[in-house]
This record gives sequence, C-alpha cells and structure tokens, in this order.
Amino acid sequence: MRASARDRDGLSAGVIAEDTGQPLWSPGGDVQWRYARAVAFVVPPPLEPGDVIAVVAPSGPVPRDELWRGLAWLRGRYRIRMRTGALARRGYLAGDDARRRDELASAMLDHEVKAIVVARGGYGVMRVVDSLPWDALVERPKWIAGFSDVTALHAFAWRAGVASVHAPNVTGLGRDASPGVRAAWLAALERPTATRTWPALRAIRGGEARGPIVGGNLALVHAMAAAGRLAIPEGSVLALEDVTEAPYRIDRMLTSLAIGGYLSRVSAILFGGFERCTTGADGQTVDDVLYDCTHPLGIPVFAGAPFGHGARNDAFVLGAEVQVQGDTATWQPGRD
Repeated sequence: MRASARDRDGLSAGVIAEDTGQPLWSPGGDVQWRYARAVAFVVPPPLEPGDVIAVVAPSGPVPRDELWRGLAWLRGRYRIRMRTGALARRGYLAGDDARRRDELASAMLDHEVKAIVVARGGYGVMRVVDSLPWDALVERPKWIAGFSDVTALHAFAWRAGVASVHAPNVTGLGRDASPGVRAAWLAALERPTATRTWPALRAIRGGEARGPIVGGNLALVHAMAAAGRLAIPEGSVLALEDVTEAPYRIDRMLTSLAIGGYLSRVSAILFGGFERCTTGADGQTVDDVLYDCTHPLGIPVFAGAPFGHGARNDAFVLGAEVQVQGDTATWQPGRD
C-alpha cells in the first residue's frame, strides 16, 4: 500500500520501493533501506497565522540571544510551543540524546503542532533520527523546517514521502535576517504549492530536467549514505550546499556519492553556497571541484542557487516538483 495521508489540497503520497512496490516506510515502522522511485510527495497543510509551531533543539547548543530574536519574529504570527530544555547544553549537543529525542518525538506526535521548526544546526540529529516516530509523520503530515544538520530529518521525511522545508533555523530569522529571507520562509510554509523561481544560475553543464527536489547539506547527505540511511528518488533534482569544508573534502564526498550510485539516480544537481571553503596551497577551488566531480555525469548541473550558510538562504520545499530549464529552476504549481 502507498501511504494514505492526504493534505487539504488533495496531494497524495508517497515514495515506493523500486523493486518491491512497497512503501519505504510503513505505519508499523518496518523500514526498507532501498533506493526509491518517485511519485507525488504528501504536502502537509499550509501553515496559517495563529497555528501552533514547535521549536526544537535536536542538534548543537542554542545561542540564547539569537534564539530570542528569532522567536520574537515568529511569535508575532504563530503560537510557539517550546520546552525549557531547548536551552540545555551537553558539550557540543543541546542536552543528552534522550532529551533531544523526546522533544522531537513529542512534537511529531502532538496533533496541535502544524510545523516543527529547528532552533539551530550544528551536530546531533543523526544520533536520534532512527528512533523517532516517523509513522506518525506519515499518518498526520506536518512541516519540518530547518537546514544544515536538519538535513538528516529531511532525508527521513523524503524517504517517508512527506515534503519538508529547507529553511533558515530560528536563530537565522532574527534581526540580521533580510526581509527577502523572511518572506521566502513564510512563502515556503504558508504557500508551499505556489510557483517560485531561482533565476540566473551558473551552468556547470547545461540542459533540462524535471523531478522532485531533495538534498541539503552535502556533509550530512554523505553521512546518511555512509550510515546506509539515504534513499535518493529516481529522477530527482539534488540540491547541495556546505560550509567550512576544504575543496578536497568536497571532492571526496561527491566522489563517494558517485561511486555509491546515488548521483546516477538524479536528473540534475543544483549547488547552493559553499561558504568559507577555502582554497589550499594546491590552488584547487570549490568551483574546480564541483566541475570535475559532476560535469562527467552528463546531467544538468548548476551553481549559484540562493541557499546555504551565507547571508542568502531562501527557504524552499523539498519534495516539490522542480523544472530546470535554461539558467532557471522553477517550482511547479501544486495541484488543487
């Protein structure tokens, strides 16, 4: 059976195992770690002013001042549900695994919560992601919004056939966020099926493609593949970004994904920002690496998309149908 969840716009599930025809995620929690072919993703109900959103801290310790600034903006439009433990600290984690897992699980199970918005990235999601109630997300889809370390949550969501939002975390929505970044955040969550475009992309290899967009932080996508927890839908458009990685490390991660067969499944690749990925003494730049590792794939590859760890981090819906044509990526309008 395919996932039966259906949103208010009538968009239906899911992601089906290529070789069995069975869902990758069943309500009973029986996971099949297989590649997937793509059909329509479930789109959770659009967020509306006054809805309840859960702010969670599943990764690194949250800077208090930056959190308050982001919350101040969010609470002007939504009702916030956040546990006091979100400010916990245990070394490089926002509290121990049990605290972070329980906080996430509670938000996933809470029927009032319409979106789960992550406070900050860092590291930690992979330590708890396997033990979360993903069957509840399938039965009652809701938004997961965030980026960077949150890529691990997005990967499980798209494997379950549920759309999510690659977006600034709460700490990135404070007073330093531009009006454009905030507007894109609202648009992705409140008008998720609307058309949007990324124009003026830089071609590494030109061409046309169309498919559901998946991806996020390259290091996390690579780590999920290494853990045997990455399913790339056939024909998808893969979006990737990263920060503070040396060019040779980016080469290693892209090469690993290619050798593992993951890149052979995508119809196009869109690169966002690669911030502070400094050229070493060898002189190889990030642009050199992106070209060398992806041009031979024979698919459209573009760089310069407006997402990542830089000042421009426009929110976008993962799982939405995207068409790549000319130098533009266009989110296709959802069905009513």
